[in-house]
Amino acid sequence: MKLNEIRNNPGAHKRKDKVGRGSSSGLGKTSGRGVKGAKARTGNQVHGFEGGQMPLHMRMPKRGFRNIFGNDFAELNIGRLQKAIDEKKIDISQKITGETLRAANVVHKSEHGVRLLGTGELTARLDIEVAGASASAKEAVEKAGGTITVTHKKPNYMNKKGEPGKRKQRRA
Repeated sequence: MKLNEIRNNPGAHKRKDKVGRGSSSGLGKTSGRGVKGAKARTGNQVHGFEGGQMPLHMRMPKRGFRNIFGNDFAELNIGRLQKAIDEKKIDISQKITGETLRAANVVHKSEHGVRLLGTGELTARLDIEVAGASASAKEAVEKAGGTITVTHKKPNYMNKKGEPGKRKQRRA
């Protein structure tokens, strides 16, 4: 055997069909893709297309609403707070903040802080600083002899010129 006699095995190398080279090649005009529509075009497939029938994702009912101006608070009932105090997870001699409550695994992480709600009973006298509180929660804390500070302020929707933004203008 010589170098000039080396060949591939028969059938080992098949040439790629050259498409779009005229009708006599057998793969001219539509290049073996049939005719018309998205599937005849390169890189374009309509996923979920059901042949003109209403697709499943459009047949399903749409539910809910996501308020882009809404606040994300971690809610905490005063009954749960009292339970954590009884279990010695929280030291009431110091000011209780959102970070203190997260460190004690009493609330989950939230974007806008902790909101105190009034379900349950509170007997401990405490100084608490939270982002928000319901009227019944404020009343319960003050009734137990403690103080409550609310730190969250509603955003001021003003534009760069200091005029009310579109949201405030719509309300007016």
